[in-house]
Amino acid sequence: MKNLSFIFFVLISQFSHSQTLDNQINEIEDKLISWRHDFHKYPEVSNREFRTSEVIAKHLESLGITVTRNVGVNGVVGILEGKNKGKVVALRSDMDALPITENNNLNYQSVNDGVMHACGHDSHMSILMATAEILSKNNDFNGTVKFIFQGAEEGPPPGEEGGARMMIKEGVLENPEVDAIFGLHISSLLPMNKVFYKPKGFFASSSRFTVKVIGSQSHGGTPWLGVDPIVISSQIINSFQTIISRESNLTNEPAVISFGIIEGGNRFNIIPNEVNLVGTIRSLDYEMRDYIKQRMIELAEGIAKSYGGTAIVDIVDGADITYNDPELMEQMLPSLKSSAGNNNVILNSAKTIAEDYAYYLNEIPGFMFELGGYNINEERKAPPHHTPDFFIDDSSMLLGVKVMTNLALDFLDSE
Repeated sequence: MKNLSFIFFVLISQFSHSQTLDNQINEIEDKLISWRHDFHKYPEVSNREFRTSEVIAKHLESLGITVTRNVGVNGVVGILEGKNKGKVVALRSDMDALPITENNNLNYQSVNDGVMHACGHDSHMSILMATAEILSKNNDFNGTVKFIFQGAEEGPPPGEEGGARMMIKEGVLENPEVDAIFGLHISSLLPMNKVFYKPKGFFASSSRFTVKVIGSQSHGGTPWLGVDPIVISSQIINSFQTIISRESNLTNEPAVISFGIIEGGNRFNIIPNEVNLVGTIRSLDYEMRDYIKQRMIELAEGIAKSYGGTAIVDIVDGADITYNDPELMEQMLPSLKSSAGNNNVILNSAKTIAEDYAYYLNEIPGFMFELGGYNINEERKAPPHHTPDFFIDDSSMLLGVKVMTNLALDFLDSE
C-alpha cells in the first residue's frame, strides 16, 4: 500500500510540474511575439548580426545564464547548468537575414533597406530565447543546456568565414562537450500547430557553381564574326537540366540544379565576350551529387568547345546533407508527441532546401524538425521561403517553445 501511495505521489508531482511548465510557456507568448517583431523589423545579414546578437546576449545574461559572445563572428553561446552533473544537450537557432526587399505591409516590416527575415530565423531566435527563459526557471534538472545562436547560416560573405563550421572550429561543441543537439526550422508552407520529422536524410546538400562562358565579341549585326557566349550559355543551361531529368535516378533520392544569376553583355547591339552563370546543386545523396558535378563540367566544356568557345566551371560545396540520427529520433519521438499531440507529429518527406545545421550532425547525434507556420484559415496564399512575401503566423511559435523545452528536459532525464 505504501508503494502504491508513493507511485501516486510521483505521478501527481510530475503532472503538477508539467502543468506549471505549460502555464509558464503559455504566459510567455506576448514576449515571444514581441521579440520576433523586433528581430523582423531590424534584420541583419550574415556576419553582420551585431544588434541581433547583443539583444540575445543581454536576454540570456538577465536569466543568469553564462554567456560567451562573438563565437564564429557574431554567435552567442549560453550555458545553463542544472542542479547536478549529467549530460549536455545543445539547442540551436540561426540569426541572419537575407538581402531581400520586403513586400509585406506589416506594422513591424523591415526598416533596413534591402534586408529581410525571409526564412524564419527571426522566429527561431525568439523561440530559443523563450525556451531559455522557461528552462532557467525550471533548472532543477540533471545536466547542462547549451544555447547556440549562430550567425551566417545563409552563408558568409565571399572571402569570410562564418556559420556552423566556424562555430564548431572555435569549440562550440566543447567545454562542456555536447552529447546531443536539437534544432527546428519553421515552414511557411506547412500548417501550424504541427511538427514534421524524418529520420536520416532530412534536408539536401548544397553546392554553389559558376560557369564562365568565354566567346569572342562582335557587332550584333555581324554575329558570324564572333563567338556568341549567350547562345552557348543557353545550350549549357538546357543541357544541365537533362542531367536531372535523364541521368539521375530520382526514384532513389531527389536532386535539383537551379540557376540564380545570368550575367553578360552591356548593350543591345553588341555580342559580349563573356557570360557568367551562377546557381546551386541540391542532392540527398553524395554519389548523385558527385556525378552531377562531373557531368556539369563535361557538358559545359564540351558544348562551349563545339561552338568555338570556352567554359570554365567552378563548384564549391556548401552545406552537407542534414542527417537526422535515426536512433535518437526514435528515442525522442515520444517527447515530440507529448508536446504536440500524437496526431500532430507527422512523418514527412525529405526536402531539397539546405541547412548548415548539418555540420553539427556530422559531429554529434541530433536532429532537426520542421514546425508548421501557416495558418490554414488565412485568406492569403502560403508564401515560399526566400521571397519578399514570406510570412508566418505568430501563433505558430508557441508550440516550438514547448517542443524545444521538453526535448531538452526529456533528453537530460533519459538513461
